[in-house]
Amino acid sequence: MTPAGGAATVGRPADGAEAGEIRLSVVVPAYNEAERLLPTLRAVRDHLDADPGRWGPWELIVVDDGSTDDTAAVARTAAADDPRIQVVTTPHNRGKGHALRQGVLASYGRRVLVTDADLATPVEELDQLDALLTAEDAAAVIGSRAHPDSLIDVHQWRGREWLGRAGNLLIRAVAVPGLRDTQCGFKLFDGERARAAFAASVLDGWAIDVEILRHFRRSDWSVVEAPVRWSHRSGSKVGPLDYVRVLGELVKLRTAAVNRTDLLVGLAFCLVSFILYKDLWADLDRGYLKDAGQDQNQWEWFFAVTADNVVNFRNPLFTHAQNAPDGVNLMANTVMLGLSVPLTPVTLLLGPPVTWAIVLTFGLTATAIAWYWLIVRRITGPAARARAGAGAAGNGHRWAAALGAAVAALAPPMISHGNAHPNFLVLFVIPLLIDRALRLCEGRRVVRDGIVLGLLAAYQIFIGEEPLLLAAMGMLLFALFYALLDREAARRSWRPLLRGTGIGLAVCLPLVAGPLAWQFFGPQSYSGVLHGAETFNSPRAFLEFAGRSLFGTDERADPLAMNRTEQNAFYGWPLIALVAGIVIQWWHRTLIAALALTAGTAALLSLGAEIPVPLTDLTVPGPWAPLGKAPLLEAVIESRVAMICAPALGMILAVAAVRFAEPPLRTVRVLGAAALTAALLPIVPTPYPVRERSAVPAFVTDGTYRDYLGPGESMVVVPLPSPGGADALHWQSTTGFRFPIAGGYFMGPWGPDDLGIYGAVPRHTANLLNEVRDSGRIPDIGPLQREQARADLADWRAGVVVLPPQYNEEPLQAALEALLERPGKWDGGVLVWDVGDLARQGRAGPG
Repeated sequence: MTPAGGAATVGRPADGAEAGEIRLSVVVPAYNEAERLLPTLRAVRDHLDADPGRWGPWELIVVDDGSTDDTAAVARTAAADDPRIQVVTTPHNRGKGHALRQGVLASYGRRVLVTDADLATPVEELDQLDALLTAEDAAAVIGSRAHPDSLIDVHQWRGREWLGRAGNLLIRAVAVPGLRDTQCGFKLFDGERARAAFAASVLDGWAIDVEILRHFRRSDWSVVEAPVRWSHRSGSKVGPLDYVRVLGELVKLRTAAVNRTDLLVGLAFCLVSFILYKDLWADLDRGYLKDAGQDQNQWEWFFAVTADNVVNFRNPLFTHAQNAPDGVNLMANTVMLGLSVPLTPVTLLLGPPVTWAIVLTFGLTATAIAWYWLIVRRITGPAARARAGAGAAGNGHRWAAALGAAVAALAPPMISHGNAHPNFLVLFVIPLLIDRALRLCEGRRVVRDGIVLGLLAAYQIFIGEEPLLLAAMGMLLFALFYALLDREAARRSWRPLLRGTGIGLAVCLPLVAGPLAWQFFGPQSYSGVLHGAETFNSPRAFLEFAGRSLFGTDERADPLAMNRTEQNAFYGWPLIALVAGIVIQWWHRTLIAALALTAGTAALLSLGAEIPVPLTDLTVPGPWAPLGKAPLLEAVIESRVAMICAPALGMILAVAAVRFAEPPLRTVRVLGAAALTAALLPIVPTPYPVRERSAVPAFVTDGTYRDYLGPGESMVVVPLPSPGGADALHWQSTTGFRFPIAGGYFMGPWGPDDLGIYGAVPRHTANLLNEVRDSGRIPDIGPLQREQARADLADWRAGVVVLPPQYNEEPLQAALEALLERPGKWDGGVLVWDVGDLARQGRAGPG
């Protein structure tokens, strides 16, 4: 018998027993173990011989891994005395992994025990591992020094022990989460599965243990940890740095294991993202997304103010930079702390426009890859198809998953939000949440999966709360419909799902309780949001093409949406028709039916509280009517609920793409590909158009403003920054927040009920100047208006009023001179009025 790798074997199955009759194979890798090997072999032999009725025929395989001492000679002597002992030799030292592979592949036992040559775990521990393997119907039972019931007779040096624990934690996190101790060298395997796993292994070093356990995990073979006795042996070959080598081997293994199609899909998504944002990247200093409104200014300001708060050790949940002097509750705005905080170094070194471009481009890429991973894992991949009773599909299932992920991440609603709302574009956490919820339904590692679910939910809250709420709605709808369609699956799943969700809440809530309390009850918090009218989808919007789709035009899309950043439907009639046909054809498949019902319900909810009856002036109450008044949901723009349709439609198409590729008839495959192309080509996104942004005036960049602002005084830019014009936010974010501004673009409270509005609380002077800017007409300005202006300047703690060049600049200048009773002067490219004295007079009161 000669195993792979050129190793020579001495010995044969013991006592003339046939290979299939050997119950137990014991594999002992040995390198320079001449002094300890013989006592180890005797101990193993004596233990097995003490209970021949239990162990029956057995074999003991010593693998000499190119030792430079007498290890091979000692092993051969033992083999000459007992034919049940075999010796496998290799000419050069290759590592523990290579030695174990040779030994296991040379074995015949129905069970295989691997143990280190020093017997740090006594061979007597084999009895309980064997009993557990039978009782748990497991594929492997591994000795675990980290098990709470393990007994450590002799400890290592304390520093080495802690280094080993830290290394083991890293290994577990990287490769086999859920197992306490992967590196203990005492493991009992089912023989056939062990030989299959070691035959597929490639590592030669210490990481072989992790590679084999990962193989068992991926094959869905049960692995049980058992407590053991363990003693540190002097002369151990394992050092603390070996844990670093293990991590290096695992990185190498994972790199080598990357599927080429996965890599190509990831690169394709990255390339698509760069193509979409190519014009933005072409000029980051002056490029501004044309359809972003004022949101790019706002988001760059969010990134910049977060970085400024972090580097100055200020509260990241609040700022006084906008809305002077009241400030802004950042937690109550979409600052995406989960990204803006980690990207602080980028923002400080390269500027907020770079951070903005990175978040959009790589956020979109990461989201598409995450959906791809989920669809492969749960819908089209080999494991998912095996669960569904389908056959293998080669790499075709991966391309089908890529198509589904493209729809989920690049559908028209997502592209629309990619103009201005990264919190609705960067959704890579959502697929991870869905997968973790599905793992809970399997009921295997409920505690661990519940903890991970809670951590993911907490992180998503710091990226975007409304997307998390919409994702929860979609998951709840899918779970409800799937449970109605498959009662048996619901019966199996609801208990672990409920328990894991409870664990997730117990983990999540303490992490987010403080920030959420600040959001809802802290300074400048608000309740509810005034979104205005027309926040629902028109039924026609689902059949039309978006303005940034290949077959779409702004002229047809604009009348059907709030604005170009809220085109939340627009899937196009070819895609809707194809999905309808797929659903009709495969309605009997629970997954297809549940996804279709989820998408249909989300579309219906997005139509709003009142749904128009086609060809009439009548409306009927929609299901959103009661939901829209519920806590949390009252702040949701109902048209955004249609975004739930994107991943559902993508998954339906992924299933269909696999099915279209399966029939043997080439005609069927061609027709299926043609149908998918006809449905998706019209909604292929086109690159985002970019305009040149206004330059920051020299008054700001040269620091001239410092001559006008005293301590605590704000700059009043005319018209005041608002959702309609927020260039002043760009002034701040590019100059390090050296001055506060009055007004702004943010969400804050208004009125006695503290309803949320976009921008600062309206003031008389701000409204008057806005009217002049819009109309070009100067109203009558008398003592009452001047008194109100002084009061407003006092409330703003104003130090200087700034009028940059703009449309209707001359009437604005005249109105300001009438209000302030003094002429403005040009300074640094803008008209300025030093108003610190007027603001102080206003604070002092009349006279």
